[in-house]
Amino acid sequence: MRRCAARVRRALHRVWQLIVRVAVKAWDDSIFGKSAAAAFWQTMSLAPLLLGLLGSLGYVSNWFGPDTLDIVESKILTFSRDLFSPSVVTDLIEPTVRDVLGRGRAAFVSVGFVLSLWAGSSAMATFVDAIVEAHDQQDARHPVWQRIFALLLYVQFLVAAVFILPLIALGPVLIGRALPDSWREPGLRLIDGFYYPGVGLVLIVGLTTLYKLALHRTLPWHRLFGGALLAGVFFMAASEGLRRYLGWVTRTGVSYGALATPIAFLLFTFFLGFAVILGAEFNAAVQEFWPARATRMEQLKAWLARRAEAKQRAMEQGPATEASRPRSGSERTEKPRPAETTRSPHMTTRQR
Repeated sequence: MRRCAARVRRALHRVWQLIVRVAVKAWDDSIFGKSAAAAFWQTMSLAPLLLGLLGSLGYVSNWFGPDTLDIVESKILTFSRDLFSPSVVTDLIEPTVRDVLGRGRAAFVSVGFVLSLWAGSSAMATFVDAIVEAHDQQDARHPVWQRIFALLLYVQFLVAAVFILPLIALGPVLIGRALPDSWREPGLRLIDGFYYPGVGLVLIVGLTTLYKLALHRTLPWHRLFGGALLAGVFFMAASEGLRRYLGWVTRTGVSYGALATPIAFLLFTFFLGFAVILGAEFNAAVQEFWPARATRMEQLKAWLARRAEAKQRAMEQGPATEASRPRSGSERTEKPRPAETTRSPHMTTRQR
């Protein structure tokens, strides 16, 4: 019993040390400043993101059905209402979505769309910078290459979202059509119950992938899942608290006028950036306390480096060894000298 109590105390002490380390490291890395920068760039990137996402969906919507865009639009607005305040959805997100959908494919092939990729990747660049700094890898890449890397990463996630988003939006409908008539009603109830947890799990998996791809010296995928889970839980709690606060402000009559909606959206994006950076700091602190094993690729690189170093050392020592050896033609063979006979004082005259 005492051993169990001692183990529990040690575990709680270790957890407390981890919490303190995460807080100190996040403060040292200026998490509030980085979250504010991420909120600004997320706000600036909202329209380019929706333009790239919904404009790209126009090319693949026929694969999933003629009403794919309408269903995706409905799911985006429904999911936004669960995360943001009603004013943010009504005054900002919904008009932006309808405006982007009204442009059609012509906006997708325009020069403005290409420029929107650069603008949309600014938020991604902010997250990449914060993640690599949390793991003390900010000097691993050249700044110019890191900005281009963030753009490529943004395009990869955009392409993945183009194919994943219709599956998430149409998944319940397609599964309901495939179920037998006797199973359809209970199956749809089960799908409705697990739909939003499933969407949250997909988002956490995507964030874990971002944590892994952003690092120059990466870590195993499962070691980064904890930070993504912490980020998801923190953002959901912060979002719920912010929604209640904004509702209370609205009921009490306090108003910011025309700035109310942008300020509310900036607050939501601030907490989103804070959650992402906090998850990265948590992963970095866990790596400090419990270092992960080197991946197979890192082990292979280390083995190749040792082989190359040993080969280089052998090449450097080879000429020196050859120079120190005497040549075969110049070697002289000396005959062994006969052993000298020493007279002993005890020898007799006859023996002498």
